[in-house]
Amino acid sequence: MMKPRGPHAPRVQQQPDGTIRQSQVVTTFGPGSMVDLLNDAVLIGGLDFWSYDKSYAIPHIPEPRLRDAIVERFQQVGRELSAEYPFRAPPVGNDREPSRFAGIQVLEFPQWFVCQNASCRALLRKDGLELKSHRYWHRCTRSDRAECVPVRFVMACKKGHADEFAWIAFVHEAQQRPRCAAPSLTFEEGPTGDFNDIRVACACGGAAPLSLVLGGLKLHCRGERPWLGPEGREECKETAKLLVRTASNSYFPQVVSALSIPDPSGEVRERVQGAWDVLKSATKENLPIFRQIEKVRIALEGLTDAEVMEAVKALQSDRPATQGPIRTAEYRQLTASKQEAPGELPPTGATFFAREVAPKKGLPNGIRKLVVAPKLREVVAQIGFTRLEPVTPDVQGEYDLGVQTAALGLTTNWLPASEIRGEGVFIELDEAAVREWEDRACVKDERARALEAGHDAWARTLDHPPPFPGVRFYMLHTLAHLLMSAISLECGYASSALRERIYCGPSHRDPTPMAAILLSTGTSGTEGTLGGLVEQGRQLRAHLQRAFDLGRLCSNDPVCGTHSPENDHAERHLEGAACHGCLFVAECSCERFNRYLDRALVVPTLGHPAELAFFSTRP
Repeated sequence: MMKPRGPHAPRVQQQPDGTIRQSQVVTTFGPGSMVDLLNDAVLIGGLDFWSYDKSYAIPHIPEPRLRDAIVERFQQVGRELSAEYPFRAPPVGNDREPSRFAGIQVLEFPQWFVCQNASCRALLRKDGLELKSHRYWHRCTRSDRAECVPVRFVMACKKGHADEFAWIAFVHEAQQRPRCAAPSLTFEEGPTGDFNDIRVACACGGAAPLSLVLGGLKLHCRGERPWLGPEGREECKETAKLLVRTASNSYFPQVVSALSIPDPSGEVRERVQGAWDVLKSATKENLPIFRQIEKVRIALEGLTDAEVMEAVKALQSDRPATQGPIRTAEYRQLTASKQEAPGELPPTGATFFAREVAPKKGLPNGIRKLVVAPKLREVVAQIGFTRLEPVTPDVQGEYDLGVQTAALGLTTNWLPASEIRGEGVFIELDEAAVREWEDRACVKDERARALEAGHDAWARTLDHPPPFPGVRFYMLHTLAHLLMSAISLECGYASSALRERIYCGPSHRDPTPMAAILLSTGTSGTEGTLGGLVEQGRQLRAHLQRAFDLGRLCSNDPVCGTHSPENDHAERHLEGAACHGCLFVAECSCERFNRYLDRALVVPTLGHPAELAFFSTRP
């Protein structure tokens, strides 16, 4: 890894030693994110600045169903998503032999620095500083110099634009003073570093507290997208806001994922795509001629001409391989799993293998089916990001076409993706029991209205609020969190290595009734397919009992149990009875950032009738 000097340069992988995991580049540290390295503050470059070592093959990740779910978004903005290689894993740099031809280039951002000399505190751009030993230094006096650090404030808008804060203009325009000929700024902070004590002053006498930005001073967004390079700027009419570059609202990645499930038509398309450079011009007449080419003959072995031409026509018209939303197809595949046979092992090289199991003591009331999956493969792709406000996906895990996303690249026709292989446990609830629970007066007339009122209070602050997901989603999501907490004590995985996947329906995308959860391993490469999660899934009743006990009482009760999502001064509008003491898990394990949770819908809770809970008695 090389130090990020110059407009763009390869980056390191940020771990405790200053590196970044490859999978994190698709989420937390994706294109356009602001990252603090050991000695630098940088902005991760867009896809146009990702370089792959030519000595190795580009790490393409195939997943036709996921591409079909995303391609329409590309078409909407007049761009094309590659039919052959739509997803790539992030490039891997060599820290021992860093090269500009393998890695991700980054931009030093911000480029304003603050002198750390307490008697100086000068605020300067980096071109006015000395660079020595990979650090910036300010010559305060002829005999004295001090190290400088990047200023912690930048500007950003809802469209994802990021820009340097206009420090010189702010100091002078805030007091309606003309800009002086030679601005010399100082960045003064109080002893506590509190925001209200920060003051920026100029040698000409102009000064202004930074709190003016929050007091109504409007900042115009210039549409800067520095992660896309010099040509990334676009028109923008949004009002920019002051942003702490390391704040949690500085980057909200938008990711879409899909499980690799068997699909005959998808397999045919994948084989055709393997020789697409030849077959893209195939017709019924010339296909026999193309089959004589060795590459095509190997790819199409065992396929009829009719199957090949159907796949060719679908690819030429960019028609989806499988109809219906991503999760509906997965739900149908998982619920249709065969019964487990003694001694049966997953086929060699399988990416999906799931079997229904029947515990000796039977399934608990309210549970219809239990499926264990010793082999799972999930592909996660990033389609964009936002700043300041997150965009919530629908219950299918997809984003509406009207949702605005910041671009990851200007000229690329692929998206960054990561591949996760592991194991999982699929739990389907009894649909009749769920509907009976939803029809209870205390659920639909009381709790549902209270949760929806909280959701509406939160949605009023957004430009494009998502629809209320319903009490069914709250219940399924909460059950997943309780079970993850219970199973993590026994399954052999760290709690942060478990992930949830919610199957909730019907929805506005599909009328299929769904009420199920999938708990799977979510740490790529180091953990997964070790058998611990699958074996614990067979003990579902014991884990449900432990989850029941965990959810009944919270260390913050009665405050947690009686929390009102609508009238909360902390603006926790998307949670009912939920907090860090009972339901919150690691954010990498949760699909919804620990929101849309309410344990009163799953187990009896203080301050609520037992009839409100889906599991009103211990399983």
